[in-house]
Amino acid sequence: MNAIEAIMTRRSTRKFLQELPQKEIIEKVIESGRYAPSGGNSQTTHFMVFTDRDILLDMAELVQEEFAKIEITENMYRSFKTSVLASIKGGYVFHYHAPVLIVTANQKGYGNAIADSACALENMMIAANALDLGSCWINQLHWLDHNKRVRDFLGEYGLKENETVTGGLALGYADSGLPNRIPLERKGNPVTWIN
Repeated sequence: MNAIEAIMTRRSTRKFLQELPQKEIIEKVIESGRYAPSGGNSQTTHFMVFTDRDILLDMAELVQEEFAKIEITENMYRSFKTSVLASIKGGYVFHYHAPVLIVTANQKGYGNAIADSACALENMMIAANALDLGSCWINQLHWLDHNKRVRDFLGEYGLKENETVTGGLALGYADSGLPNRIPLERKGNPVTWIN
C-alpha cells in the first residue's frame, strides 16, 4: 500500500479483536509517530504504550467515574458530551477495548504541544492502516488532563509533572479482520484556491 492509499483509505476502528499485535508491529506504528514533524524539530512528544489488559480496564473504569462527575452544559462539545452521557449510563470504555492504547503527552506551556502530538498520532494511524491494523484517535485522557485522579494514575506509568496529555490512539486488529477502508464522502473541509 502506498502512502496516498494508506491516507485515503484510513478509517476509525471502534471494535477490536482482543488479540495483541506482535510487539514488532506495534513498534513500527510507534516509530512512525516518532518520525512525525515537530516544531523546531523539538521531538518532545512522549509516547506511553499500554498493553496490559488489567491496567487498560482500570483506566477505563477511572475515566468512566471521572466523566460521570461532570455536569452537562448546553455549550458542551458533542463528543465530550457523549462521553459524559455514556459514563453516567455505565459500561463506558473510552478506548473501545482495544488491546493497545498509546497515550501521547508533551511539555506543558510548549506552544506546539498539541500540533506535534497530532502529527505523531496521524502518522501512527496511517501506519496502522498500512499494517492492516485498526486505530482510533482518543481524546478522553486529554479532556481529563487536569483531573488529579487521572494524572496520578498516568503518573504511575510515566507521565511527568511537566507534561500535558495531548491525545491517544486505540490500536489493534479490527473485529472484522481488516480495517474498514470504504471511502467516506467529503462534505466539509472546504478548499479555496488563490491563483
